[in-house]
Amino acid sequence: MFAGGKLLAEVFERLRQPAVVGELLAGVLLGPSLLGLVHPNDLTRGVAEMGAIFLLFAIGLETKPRDLQEVGWTAMLVAFLGVLLPFLLGFGYLKLLASSSVEAIFIGAAMVATSVGITARVLEDMGVLNSRVARVILGAAVIDDVLGMIVLAVVSSLSAGKVNYVSLAVVTVEAVGFTVLVVLFGSRLVGHMEPSVARLRARNSAFTLSILLCLGLSLASLYIGLAAIIGAFLAGLALAERSERWKLRENAHPLSEFLAPFFFVLLGAEVNLRTFLQPGLIVMLVVITILAILSKLLGCGLGSLRMGWKDAARVGIGMVPRGEVGLIVAAVGLRLHTISEGIYTVIVGMSILTTLFAPPVLKLTLAKRTAAPVFVSPES
Repeated sequence: MFAGGKLLAEVFERLRQPAVVGELLAGVLLGPSLLGLVHPNDLTRGVAEMGAIFLLFAIGLETKPRDLQEVGWTAMLVAFLGVLLPFLLGFGYLKLLASSSVEAIFIGAAMVATSVGITARVLEDMGVLNSRVARVILGAAVIDDVLGMIVLAVVSSLSAGKVNYVSLAVVTVEAVGFTVLVVLFGSRLVGHMEPSVARLRARNSAFTLSILLCLGLSLASLYIGLAAIIGAFLAGLALAERSERWKLRENAHPLSEFLAPFFFVLLGAEVNLRTFLQPGLIVMLVVITILAILSKLLGCGLGSLRMGWKDAARVGIGMVPRGEVGLIVAAVGLRLHTISEGIYTVIVGMSILTTLFAPPVLKLTLAKRTAAPVFVSPES
């Protein structure tokens, strides 16, 4: 998995495309659909999950809490519209096809949340994590995932035949409260711990404690009902102010560089190309994917329009990938026997296609934004 991912990543880098696309396609090539060398199982999923956790932890170390707070209202508006429009379009299209309400709701839910891991990787590769566009995308993606998990909780309740409103309210309060508390007070708490860290004699003790915080908040996220990667990102966020002084970035980067490819390769390996041979499934997949792309472009673009239409378009593109979040929704629906294998395949295909769409387009638009103007001297 590592060798295949890095090999195709190198190929795509030479083609001036994001390395993550090569890693995703390596998974499709190595997976059960083609060569059959990689089979998703508990071991590969565990390693891939660790890759996603440390990728988002490293991204969090690059993002200071005050940077997210500066774009807070814009990020919230982007996230809200980026949830509402995709859900309505996905639900409406399935109802037009006379599908059941539960299947229509699952499609809508799968189109809601953004995969922060995919976009964060592209932003990191481009070296623009400190730009306003990147901060809005990362902030909105975190809020998006919180809202997405709440929607998934509602959908799961509906599939059981009723909604437990008390349980839903508890999950909502816990998810929102956890995120807000870490963003507002995480960095201050780490600051209070700094004198104690300085007195520790163990080698690289600051980095050891940062890993404990990363894994601890990831576990806390799971207990609350959020994805583990949200806790990892928030841990990095809490440590970002002291990242340079404690040399956290230079220690975390090799760890992320080793584990992250497993995450992206496994994402590609989850695709079963043979299921796309079912009649009418290709048409549904194409329509759902187009709706998934347009809904994020329009919804998130409108939410960030105050930044100018060019940056709004970049934010919309950055919010397009569904990635692992769409796959989580698909797996839940299949496990609860509320969606057919065909709908499951469409959700998986949409997640992969939106993931493949965003990186090269985002890289192209960001390259135009960051390109240095050419100076021509009067003599020439």
